[in-house]
Amino acid sequence: MKQELKELIEQSKASLKNAEEKIEDLSENFTEEAGEFWSDLKNRFSKINDKLKDAAVEFENKSELQAHLSIMEARDRVEKIKNSAEEFTYKISKKAQQELDVAALRAHLAKMESEDMWQETQKELSHKYQESKIEVEKLAQKAGKEINEIFLKLTSII
Repeated sequence: MKQELKELIEQSKASLKNAEEKIEDLSENFTEEAGEFWSDLKNRFSKINDKLKDAAVEFENKSELQAHLSIMEARDRVEKIKNSAEEFTYKISKKAQQELDVAALRAHLAKMESEDMWQETQKELSHKYQESKIEVEKLAQKAGKEINEIFLKLTSII
C-alpha cells in the first residue's frame, strides 16, 4: 500500500504540473483580471504541490503519519479550489474570457482558505490515526487518487 501511495503522489504531482503548464501556455492572452486570478490560482497549485512533495519526503523519512496527513491536507486544498479551477479552465479553453467573472472566482477562493482550520483538523486526524492506522492509510490513498483525478480532469478540459 505504501508503494502505491508513493506512486499516486508522483502521478498527482505530474498531473498538477501538466495542468499548470497548459494554463500557463494560454496565459499570455489573458485579460489583466484573468491574469491576476491565474497568478492566485497558480500560487495555490504551488502550495498543493509543496504538500505532495512533503508527503513524498515524509514517506522516505519513514514518517507515515505525517505523510498521510500531508496527502490529506493537499486533498483538502484541492477540494477548496476545485470548482473555481474547473470553471476557470473551462472558460479559458473555450476562449470565453468575457464571460469569466474573476471577482466571483476570487471571492470563492478567498472563502476557502484552509490553513487555520487545517491545524485543528491535523490534531484530530493524528488522534484518529492512533486509533485506526489502516483507516487513515485508506483515506490518504483515496485522497491521492482524488487529487490525481481532479488534475487529470482539469488537464482534459484544456
